[in-house]
Amino acid sequence: MKRTTELRRILAGGGPGAVPGATDCFTARLIEEAGFPVVYVTGGGTANTYLGGPDIGLVTLNELASQVERIAEAVSVPVIADCDTGFGGVANVKRTIRAYERAGAAGLHIEDQVFPKRCGHFEGKAVVPALDMCYRLQAALDARTDPDFLIIARTDARAVEGFDAALERAHLYREMGADAIFFEQPQSVEELRRVGQAFAGEVLVANMVERSKTPLLPTADLAEMGFRIILYANAALYLGAYAIREGLSVLRSKGTTQSLLDRMMTFGERQKLIGLDQADAYERNLVERVVQRRHASK
Repeated sequence: MKRTTELRRILAGGGPGAVPGATDCFTARLIEEAGFPVVYVTGGGTANTYLGGPDIGLVTLNELASQVERIAEAVSVPVIADCDTGFGGVANVKRTIRAYERAGAAGLHIEDQVFPKRCGHFEGKAVVPALDMCYRLQAALDARTDPDFLIIARTDARAVEGFDAALERAHLYREMGADAIFFEQPQSVEELRRVGQAFAGEVLVANMVERSKTPLLPTADLAEMGFRIILYANAALYLGAYAIREGLSVLRSKGTTQSLLDRMMTFGERQKLIGLDQADAYERNLVERVVQRRHASK
């Protein structure tokens, strides 16, 4: 089954629920290993790890699409990816959709911020006129070649124009043909509930950003409100950064990692995760087949 079709199947069943974000292939495999049925490629996290910079539109289309391609190849589950504003005008949006399809993504979200954008939970955001976002969406819908490829319309207008205006935009984007709606930065449980009520039965995305603007609610509660995709875009990055910082502090002060062994992945676990056994088995099998073929030809 194509992964685009698999994602549609998962959504039709009410899921996937929580979708952690990955900034690299190793993290993506950890997410899949943990049992999550979908992986998210975070644009902000990619800017942080790939460039060591903030999420202010620094990452280019080619940089992010190549990251999507590597991650999609590293896992067997569907991948949803961030494509910011589509990286320019409508011609750029068409190019972005085609690049993400070729990269192996099962879907993406495109937003109504100005270009270059800012993280959805930063201050100082600005949004384009709603009509301009409709042009972006139409270009995205025109560009996709796989009808199952999921196009999610994200509005960042809540922080700029207010809740009601953002809700109006979200309805407009759905009417334009977006497959799902991503209402960024609801600022209370009541606002989350209102979004769910406004799009009852539709595919809705929630973004759980720890210690930020939107209340951090359990997946079950959000699912009850109607959210089927619940992004934890940078939870893995935060968890990893905390552990790395703590561990490096110990190494710096004690000069050894001996006391940290029970908090570290083992060498064997690491090799298993990255598929060393399969790579070695393939090489052995390849050698055997080549030798057998040479003997048979004599």
